[in-house]
Amino acid sequence: MSLLKEEQIYSNLKEMDQWSYSNAQIHKEFSFKDFIDALSFVNKVALESEKMDHHPDILLHSWNKVKISISTHSEGGVTERDFELAKRIDSRLI
Repeated sequence: MSLLKEEQIYSNLKEMDQWSYSNAQIHKEFSFKDFIDALSFVNKVALESEKMDHHPDILLHSWNKVKISISTHSEGGVTERDFELAKRIDSRLI
C-alpha cells in the first residue's frame, strides 16, 4: 500500500461528499437527530472497519455529532484503502 500524493488525494475528494483533507488524514463530520443515532452510527462504522481491518479515528461530541478521520497509520498518511473505507461509510451507513 503506497501513500497517495496530494494531487491524488484532492482528485479523489472531488468524488466524495463533504470529505476534506488535513494533517495527513481525510475527515468528515456527521450530525444526527440525537445521541442514540450518533452512537448507533459509531457502532456501524466500527463493524465495517473491523471487516476491513482498517480503523479510523472516531470522535463523538456535542451529543449528536461524529467526526471520522481516516489515514493508514502504518504508512503515515492517506492511501486508496482510506478512500475505500470512506466510501463504505458513505454508501452503507448514511
